[in-house]
Amino acid sequence: MCGISGIFDTRAPAPVSAALLTDMNDTMVHRGPDGFGTHIEPGVGLGHRRLSIIDLEGGKQPMANEDATIVVTFNGEIYNFQALREELISKGYRFRTNSDTEAIVHGYAEWGADCVKRFNGMFALAVYDKREQTLFLARDRLGIKPLYYGVVDDGRVLFGSELKVLLRHPSLGRGISPRAIEDYFTFGYVPDPDTILEGVHKLAPGHTLTLKRGQGMPSPRQYWDVPFEAGSVRSEADLETELLERLEKAVRRRMIADVPLGAFLSGGVDSSAVVALMTGLSDKPVSACSISFGDPEFNEVKYARQVADHLGTELAVRQVDEHDFDLLDQLGELYDEPYADSSAMPTYRVCKLAREGVKVALSGDGGDENFAGYRRYRWHAYEEKVRRFLPQSIRGPLFGTLGRVYPKLDRAPKIFRAKSTLEAIGRDTTEGYLHGVSIFPAPLREKLLSARVRSDLQGYRSIDRFKALAAQAPTDDSTSLVQYLDFKTYLPGDILTKVDRASMAHGLEVRVPFLDHEFVEWVSGVDVGMKLRGREGKYILKRALTRKLPRDILYREKMGFAVPLGSWMRGPLRERIEQSVCGERMADSGFFEPAMLREIVDEHVAGRRDYTPVIWGLLMFDGFLGRIDAGAGAAPARVASG
Repeated sequence: MCGISGIFDTRAPAPVSAALLTDMNDTMVHRGPDGFGTHIEPGVGLGHRRLSIIDLEGGKQPMANEDATIVVTFNGEIYNFQALREELISKGYRFRTNSDTEAIVHGYAEWGADCVKRFNGMFALAVYDKREQTLFLARDRLGIKPLYYGVVDDGRVLFGSELKVLLRHPSLGRGISPRAIEDYFTFGYVPDPDTILEGVHKLAPGHTLTLKRGQGMPSPRQYWDVPFEAGSVRSEADLETELLERLEKAVRRRMIADVPLGAFLSGGVDSSAVVALMTGLSDKPVSACSISFGDPEFNEVKYARQVADHLGTELAVRQVDEHDFDLLDQLGELYDEPYADSSAMPTYRVCKLAREGVKVALSGDGGDENFAGYRRYRWHAYEEKVRRFLPQSIRGPLFGTLGRVYPKLDRAPKIFRAKSTLEAIGRDTTEGYLHGVSIFPAPLREKLLSARVRSDLQGYRSIDRFKALAAQAPTDDSTSLVQYLDFKTYLPGDILTKVDRASMAHGLEVRVPFLDHEFVEWVSGVDVGMKLRGREGKYILKRALTRKLPRDILYREKMGFAVPLGSWMRGPLRERIEQSVCGERMADSGFFEPAMLREIVDEHVAGRRDYTPVIWGLLMFDGFLGRIDAGAGAAPARVASG
């Protein structure tokens, strides 16, 4: 697990500045505190920061083949590298190390761009092929590891594991994308393949990009997608057995390391499943860690202790202070782009705790997307029943009107908070789902964003992104469709981004067995009724895990990994919100209607409306504006028009 950086001249093999490449590379010391390296020749510079996990002495990068015609810089882990190594040795390739990086070097020499189809792992990589004068970029299938790239005016392509790497180049444009503003205030993050900056992109999960000197900028190519191809009909008992066997295989792959290894344990179904399977594969107690909150509404640690006691796990617990918002500025530096998931704070803390004892930790991320575990899937299924019963010509006007006139009862018991559901039912499948996951509903975005931003959008709305993804989805089932949308947006844009930045801040590698691509492919083909049955998400996963874990752990109400933002905003954060959201920087940015910013804060502080996620999103955006304006060599932030 590491950080990568680089410069590639698409026009001519001109000299690359060693000082600039080193400067770009050194922005990621946190991702690779164990070492660094660069490779420079005319027209190309590759950088690497190393976190040593496998072959501690021999895996230094960038790594070249024997005649230095192929050079690789790589972030991640290839779990099947040993099998690839044996296959490549049989074809005559000679290995000098025991690292997974060398399997990429020779794998590219043998299979070219198709090498990524042979890799099982998480990765962002760059391969320079001197003979073909090409730079090959690739990202893993699910987007576990990040990869940013952009072009500067002289035709040079910059790339790196984080946006801050590219921002070290003085010629990189700083114009803020109006589409990204619309998307950020919809999702709480900027979905792939866009970034907050115009002209800078994230390589989308399951895609490659091949740049050839002397040719123009090509489009990325997709090499994998979640298939959702129906598998053979099996009995529940057989499915349970096969599920555990396949998940255990994914866990076993991720337990290969030459450094101490442990796990996150929240006490939820997914992390408990991973720890249970690790326990069966280990000859000593698994080392796990968990975060405790003082507020019982947000505290799951008693469940983590219950699982640990049941499995004989060594559990380290640390309580997070009730007012643990000191990380605001620090998290902004880590995430680069505006990022509105407040659970980044406890994630940062649990990664710090884990790193005190281990260098690699396994997590349960991906279980909800695979097995329809989020509550919103259940609500979506209910809404779809109404949509099937009533045609859009009746449903749209009827429920649209009911949604508009029904009061917004943020403080009322849940049973009376029907406004959002009514509004969702009045929309079609994708529009209804987007309405449910948006942190800023579309009518609020219309009032919040300035006339200039709305004009620069040229008609674009975030629903266009969902519509395009839905059109390419390999499934017609409504539940599978929204799972697919989450695989393409929420999983890489929010969940995996959160964990990558928080773990890398502490030099910790996090591995995700539920996102083994072979496991994802298999689960996607399991009948949706085995995932979501009535009110029960993760139906077949829970049934299978009754062989490993107590039923009261598996069937308790899902809590999530949240922080008490609402109380913070009306208490210790109130002054900061006033200064930030209603301050000069936000008002003068040209992105917002200042009167609406003031209204949002006043309504929330007075207790008339609950704008918690909205205000948090604004607070994070203001922090981003401050950083981009103060950045070295940065021009003032502005909307990029045209």
